[in-house]
Amino acid sequence: MAVDLIIKASSIITMDPHNPRAEAVAVDTVAGTIAAVGAFSDLQSANPSADVKDLGKTVLTPGLIDPHSHPALSGLSTQSPAHWIAPYVGFPTFDDVTAYFTKVNAETPAGVPVAFNGLDRILHNAPELTNTLLDKYFPDRAVIVIDNSGHEVYFNTANITLLGWEDGKPPADPVGSRFGRNEDGTSNGRAYESAALLIAASKVLAAIGQHPLAPIAQWYKLMATNGITSTSEHTYESNQFKAYVAMAMAPDSPLRISLYHMSIEADCAEPIQIPVPENKLKKQGIKLWADGSPWVGTIAASFPYLDNETTRNANIPLGPGGEAMMNYNRAQLDEILDKLVPSGYQMAFHCNGDVGMDIVLDAYEHALSKHNLLGTDHRWRIEHLGACRRDQFDRAAQLGVCLSMSPFQFIYWGDLLDGTMFESSIGSQWQSVGDAFRSGASVSFHNDGSVSPPIPLLNMQAMVTRQTASGKVHGENQAVSLEDAMKAHTTNAAFQLGRDHEVGSIEAGKLADFCELSADPFTVDPHKLTELVTVQGTWVGGKRIDLDAFLAQVEAMDPTGHTELVHKAHSRKKCC
Repeated sequence: MAVDLIIKASSIITMDPHNPRAEAVAVDTVAGTIAAVGAFSDLQSANPSADVKDLGKTVLTPGLIDPHSHPALSGLSTQSPAHWIAPYVGFPTFDDVTAYFTKVNAETPAGVPVAFNGLDRILHNAPELTNTLLDKYFPDRAVIVIDNSGHEVYFNTANITLLGWEDGKPPADPVGSRFGRNEDGTSNGRAYESAALLIAASKVLAAIGQHPLAPIAQWYKLMATNGITSTSEHTYESNQFKAYVAMAMAPDSPLRISLYHMSIEADCAEPIQIPVPENKLKKQGIKLWADGSPWVGTIAASFPYLDNETTRNANIPLGPGGEAMMNYNRAQLDEILDKLVPSGYQMAFHCNGDVGMDIVLDAYEHALSKHNLLGTDHRWRIEHLGACRRDQFDRAAQLGVCLSMSPFQFIYWGDLLDGTMFESSIGSQWQSVGDAFRSGASVSFHNDGSVSPPIPLLNMQAMVTRQTASGKVHGENQAVSLEDAMKAHTTNAAFQLGRDHEVGSIEAGKLADFCELSADPFTVDPHKLTELVTVQGTWVGGKRIDLDAFLAQVEAMDPTGHTELVHKAHSRKKCC
């Protein structure tokens, strides 16, 4: 390697167990790789002609990794011209939301559709919206409101008209999802799960777009601002291909992307030819959905919701939902996996409920055994795992199944989970990350953007302290060490994305992806981690990323090739 840059910091947290701390890192910026890690004097002596970048008091870590996200849809559905209305971005109550509805309707030119994302029936104390309810706020323009869970969308009568549904009746339900219907078969302004959601939202999202890539670039910037250098697209569909290639080609693109193709697409098991280096963009796996979301009452769980004002206002079915909340029955799962496994791609199953987890593990074990993959390095994943238990984690570990967990569920909903939504014995243990690590499985943390803002440091803080956003403590027995929390956003996350040979730790031979922190997280009060430690910038491939330059590079791209990005939501009636 031709070392042309030495980066010196007050401390380098390498996440390499053989060399956990260092003073400097030598980089080949042409190759974008790390040549050596160690003492500054040693690296400078070995490479006397290399430039030196002294970061002063800055602490350097590997670039942080969010192994489960949705950058394209997150940008399109939350960044301008869309409207983000989640409780934690300035709209804590449903009254705040409806007041904003009125404001947006008054300020938007007549006939122009509008899109909102982030309604949370539990946190907003809101009802399940219908077309007639939304008609009161938007009588003349098409509107969609995407539920914060990402599992439901609400829309008004004007959107039903825009979609061209004959007699106001939705098309046949795609496999694994459904449209809400009145008794006469007409739409009630609701759609559930990804395939139906994308169909119902497609016309509005296409109509409101200005430069189709600009909102996606804004989401990239948000992730990078929080220290993230690698992530995934966990709802990849083929019409996103050109967008992700374009983003990867921007000189200051801040993210490496791993694509997980939705199983509802006919070509989900097919390889794709990507005209950029694989270390920037690659197809990694296939995404499937077992059950739904705890925030809309669609998880496959063995326990009921509590009956109170909060759950009644949110129209949550008390349950327990059990297998009835599964998007597929066991026979269908076996059939789907039989078709997909020979592709060689990694499987990744969305699952929140304990009943769902048992069914997914049964299906995984059957498929792994049938296809002679037991004991191999398959790295199949299960995502979210809100209500899942130690015995299930132990079984996952035995099968070699990775666990990608969701601290944000605890951070923002933890106070309601414990005693309002569920009995404390269940709610306090939500996101049992301590048990997950103790099982020996590979455990990562993610934010599932746009379900929550992509803030890895906040995930670490919450899982070390078991404190929610309000400061209350729940389930202290599930706390983890800061070392494990760091692994969940570095080495473990890289392993789960199949990028552990490239990123996740600062080691010779790996890509020079770094995160600059204002202070050492291991030296501060973990309860104040996000107050005392801030992200100062990121590096990708040995280059410090200029996010303003990146936005300008995307804005300068020709938008005409991307106008169908969201509009092209195909009618999906068969799972591949």
